[in-house]
Amino acid sequence: MAKLWAGRTSGEVNAAADDFNSSIRFDSRMFRQDITGSMAHAAMLGARGIITPAEADALIAGLQGILDDLEAGRLTVDPAAEDIHMFVEQVLTERLGDVGKKLHTARSRNDQVALDLRMYLRGEIDEISASLKALAAVLTKQAEANIDVIMPGYTHLQRAQPILFSHHMMAYAMMLLRDMDRLADCRKRMNLSPIGACALAGTSYDTDRRMEARELGFDGVVRNSLDAVADRDFCLELMSAFSILMMHLSRLSEELILWSSWEFRFIALSDDFTTGSSIMPQKKNPDMAELVRGKTGRVYGDLMALLTAMKGLPLAYNKDMQEDKEAVFDACDTVKACLGICIPMLDGMTVLGENTRRAAQTGFINATDLADYLVGKGLPFRTAYKISGELVAECIRRGCVLEELPMEAYRAHSELIGEDVYAAIDLVSCVEKRTSEGGTCRASVESQIAYVKEVLNA
Repeated sequence: MAKLWAGRTSGEVNAAADDFNSSIRFDSRMFRQDITGSMAHAAMLGARGIITPAEADALIAGLQGILDDLEAGRLTVDPAAEDIHMFVEQVLTERLGDVGKKLHTARSRNDQVALDLRMYLRGEIDEISASLKALAAVLTKQAEANIDVIMPGYTHLQRAQPILFSHHMMAYAMMLLRDMDRLADCRKRMNLSPIGACALAGTSYDTDRRMEARELGFDGVVRNSLDAVADRDFCLELMSAFSILMMHLSRLSEELILWSSWEFRFIALSDDFTTGSSIMPQKKNPDMAELVRGKTGRVYGDLMALLTAMKGLPLAYNKDMQEDKEAVFDACDTVKACLGICIPMLDGMTVLGENTRRAAQTGFINATDLADYLVGKGLPFRTAYKISGELVAECIRRGCVLEELPMEAYRAHSELIGEDVYAAIDLVSCVEKRTSEGGTCRASVESQIAYVKEVLNA
């Protein structure tokens, strides 16, 4: 395919260099945005009298025809084209002749690609936000279905205090709401049009950048032409938000992996989202959760790749910036794939409540409540703490839990202990006493569920 930029040079490029320079294999996914943006540009050129209304109409009709043909499969993208912009313009010129050559008036590929990318990523944010909403809804559904299930809460991966399983689920739901907020903030800053900045300095033509911005659904225009074509902070911000999102999915996946092991047996994952072993018939491997955990590093790498590519670039556009698309596209694809797995995997998860409750009992995680009980009887906390620790040691020696320790054993350590101690250290009681806002008692968790539902329905 002939190079539309031939003139100053012959347009003949070494074949290896031509392939190295080409971006068509990855930027062709933006063909809809490229054509839609070009239609708005043609309409603006016609409205401002830079081209005639008839020429503008011909360009718009020709572009619509190319879009229709690409979507119907009647036209395929030429892999020999340098990029999607050159391909569309080449086909348009072949179909319309000299009129097609007028489309690129008052713009550059520099502002054109920045426009396409913002439009494309805007759509990706909307799709990913919808998936985040669906995942938060599934977590809320699991919380409601297991509202009274007690489990150990952990610090340092050691059993710490009893909590509701539903409380644990809602912690992740809250994280996802913040992920949604970050994407919404990113979209707001992204939704400014760079078109009309041209190569770097604007144009001498009497254009109307704001007309194009309105036509394409932008909230305004990037105010500085150098900034419009030279920065990719909107990509970096998005990939940063993706990295945080993936960190949340990875932590959740790690817990699913642990909880589904024989050592925990807190949950059972559906067979649809596990695999077997090639030689060990007893195995049920949480491969999907493991892959989500593993792909988190991939998204981190995409962010670091673009940060590194951008860090030393002088203004304005440099070819290094072509590296933005593969990185950000891969991050988008990876996040969408991981969310697409997590939603049904969490939806089909079975919670093994008897196992979580027994783990809470055998971890002596009501020892703090025992200490608080003694404080209520008048002992200083440090004294109460010591007695509680001694009673835990006594249980370990006897092979029982605090709820099963006989009263004579309690009173051997403190005569202040009475029969009411059993109610004080009952796991349900321990959970229900955590009434502070955001705590693990049922009323608090129900309030959290109501809040998440309200946000998701807003």
